[in-house]
Amino acid sequence: MAGKAHPIFARFYERVSVLMDRAGAVEHRRTLVAGLAGRVVEIGPGNGRMFAHYPTSVSEVLAVEPEPRLRATATAAATTAGVPVRVVAGTADALPAADGEFDAAVVALVLCTVPDQAAALAEIRRVLRPGGELRFYEHVAAEEPGLLRRTQRVLDRTVWPRLFAGCRTGRDTAAAITGAGFRIGELRRFRFPDSGPGNPAAPHILGRAVRPVDQAHR
Repeated sequence: MAGKAHPIFARFYERVSVLMDRAGAVEHRRTLVAGLAGRVVEIGPGNGRMFAHYPTSVSEVLAVEPEPRLRATATAAATTAGVPVRVVAGTADALPAADGEFDAAVVALVLCTVPDQAAALAEIRRVLRPGGELRFYEHVAAEEPGLLRRTQRVLDRTVWPRLFAGCRTGRDTAAAITGAGFRIGELRRFRFPDSGPGNPAAPHILGRAVRPVDQAHR
């Protein structure tokens, strides 16, 4: 299943992702994939901004993108990547891959938009080999109670998902990753951007988790 088209959001994202990288997100992307090797599945690559940062130790990237316009842009970006990248249609809860097929999975600013985080993470776990890594870079719920968290809750119940293709600002993605059976080995919390007016999508996490070796596939 290719997924629903969001042409207005896709055009917006193509522009804003470039601005985000210029503002510092490019360093987060580089950190996210540093040291990866073997076969990688990237879920929701958008317009392919991650592709340039994969190290040459990666033998192949399967990039699964549901949105047609972004998928076309990602396909073009794949032609200039430093590693082989194959862009295909698909959704996070139904990845076109066999059990245990990949050494690592990458999600960058995508688990905020999937309809069902638990289903998406279960599917990612399925396609990872035992001991395989999940690398994640996501905006998340504010860590401390207060005005920002309350604002996130209000926005998530009203306009934010409608404006941003189902995105939600208040998800506890780290807890969802643990709940899906992954063991988080590294987790950094930060705000991006780290200055300026309050932004409901400013709280971020970046880290890595592993699918335990002793964990059976579903």
